[in-house]
Amino acid sequence: MTTPQSARVEPDDPADLQETTVEELARLYRQMLAIRRMEEAAAKAYSQGGKIGGFLHLIIGQEAVCVGATAAAQPDDYVVATYREHGHAYAKGVSARAILAELYGKKTGLVKGLGGSMHLFDKKKNFLGGYGIVGGHVPIAAGAAFASKYRNDGRVTLCFFGEGASTIGGFAEGVALAALWKLPVVLICENNQYSMGTPLYRSLAVEDVSLRALAHGMARDRFDGDDVIKVKRRIGEAIERARTTSEPTLVEVVTYRFRGHSMSDPGLYRTKEEVEEWRRRDPLNRCRQRLVDLGMQDAKLEELEADVRAEIEDAVKFAEDSPPADEYFPYVVKE
Repeated sequence: MTTPQSARVEPDDPADLQETTVEELARLYRQMLAIRRMEEAAAKAYSQGGKIGGFLHLIIGQEAVCVGATAAAQPDDYVVATYREHGHAYAKGVSARAILAELYGKKTGLVKGLGGSMHLFDKKKNFLGGYGIVGGHVPIAAGAAFASKYRNDGRVTLCFFGEGASTIGGFAEGVALAALWKLPVVLICENNQYSMGTPLYRSLAVEDVSLRALAHGMARDRFDGDDVIKVKRRIGEAIERARTTSEPTLVEVVTYRFRGHSMSDPGLYRTKEEVEEWRRRDPLNRCRQRLVDLGMQDAKLEELEADVRAEIEDAVKFAEDSPPADEYFPYVVKE
């Protein structure tokens, strides 16, 4: 029986660090920090008497995956995500104001307060949505990639999903079509160790999800996701392959969510020791320390962090002060 701790795929070797600069790393750190603070603000609001209703799935602990992957893409590339998609939307350029207002069910939200946490969507940013049907969005991503290939527009589609989705029929169909038609798509499995509350050893006979690519003659990769630069570089290779040769890649990024599946999940199926082990690998702390090692001054770091704090406080106030969503679908004219 395999425990979740054994899912790590590479040693924590300082020599393995990818080259970077303060400028590049600071941008990524700011995005990750903003996502963390935005998610924390959402969790607080959810607990304050129903300011946020419905479901709320947080990505805290996984920020390096969505930030690093999206940073490797071009602005006009597509992103398709799951219901745990607040960070992906932010990394794609959607404002914290629009995201939090949507979570609050406000008219100023990304989809006018009618989508909520699981259904963010922004056509202008080429963020093609979060989807609540597990695995059902993989064929949608294949379809977006098919459209790009048909139009010859040079775009690549990034599709994020959890390891639980790899056992779903939609995933199998999407992968099969991506390989058969050689579609410019990068399929990114965010393996956070648990399908809701079910650990890997109880859900996957073979825990290496990337091996599914071999059955389709597809390129694959698998690595730890707590170094945002590593994520950016490795996903960048897959994006380049898709853009230049129209070949898909299945990438598995091993990561961890520090909180439960959703706000209603206390996560009691995990030991404190397990959670603490992964918290020691917190991608934000690792990124911040590397900025210090690269020579970024404390004053600059504090300025950056204060700027993020101000941005999220402004977004929370904007969401709270905004008018509620319309009671009818806003695109339908009432008689």
